[in-house]
Amino acid sequence: MMSPPLTDPAPDEAETTPLLEADEPAPLEIINAEGARPVLLICDHASCRVPRRLNGLGLPPDELRRHIGWDLGIAPVARGLAERLDAPALLAGYSRLVIDLNRQPGDPESIPEVSDGTEVPGNRALPEAERIARQKALFDPYHEAITRTLAHLWRVHGHAPALISLHSFTPSLRGGPPRPWHIGTLWHHDPRLAGPFMSRLAEANPELCIGDNQPYAGAELGYTVDAHGESAGLPCLGLEVRQDGLATPADQQRWVERLHNALSGVLADSTLYRVRHY
Repeated sequence: MMSPPLTDPAPDEAETTPLLEADEPAPLEIINAEGARPVLLICDHASCRVPRRLNGLGLPPDELRRHIGWDLGIAPVARGLAERLDAPALLAGYSRLVIDLNRQPGDPESIPEVSDGTEVPGNRALPEAERIARQKALFDPYHEAITRTLAHLWRVHGHAPALISLHSFTPSLRGGPPRPWHIGTLWHHDPRLAGPFMSRLAEANPELCIGDNQPYAGAELGYTVDAHGESAGLPCLGLEVRQDGLATPADQQRWVERLHNALSGVLADSTLYRVRHY
């Protein structure tokens, strides 16, 4: 017997009531949309905001402001780097706990019920319709914007653009050992950006502990870089800065300058902007 075709669940209140009210911020922030450089910066976890209708997911504000809710300190770095590189940037507008833009929808980590030891009441036993509503309101617009922006850069410049994903990581998980790296450079198959970037950053900043695929493996770059960069053969790179180095505006500006100085020379190489599958 043939299985019935898959269909979306029947509409209910989760689908008919908009996730975002009219006066709430957009699902993403677009920075320097007409930047001249053929590079797109993305920031999947730029905000800890939760849509008003979700009542903070049942969490106190201090939990949402922990690393489980967003990548602390990285949004100002993304904005500053977009200005210094003259490149467009896309920043997520809502918390990763509402729906993680760097996970495949349907993955248990996409809408986690527990994150680093913290239970998330507003994510417990969600009906399918609510999961779909979050995807349509927040996940889909962000990824559609990445696709449109990369296509625009490709058409305007006449060659493949580069994709750089910016994140930050906690100095340690609950009960875990301290992480010694000041920055992690994450890559999988394509070394075109990672190798030269690490060399330039280390040469100019010998005091830094630079992780090559640390604190996460490059094979675990996540959904966004894999879907929009690796799969298309674009030069791509993930960067993770340790959060205690982003605590103040001065710290954030220091990382803007470090990243700009290391990336600008790498991105000046015209041979970089080619489709290559590894």
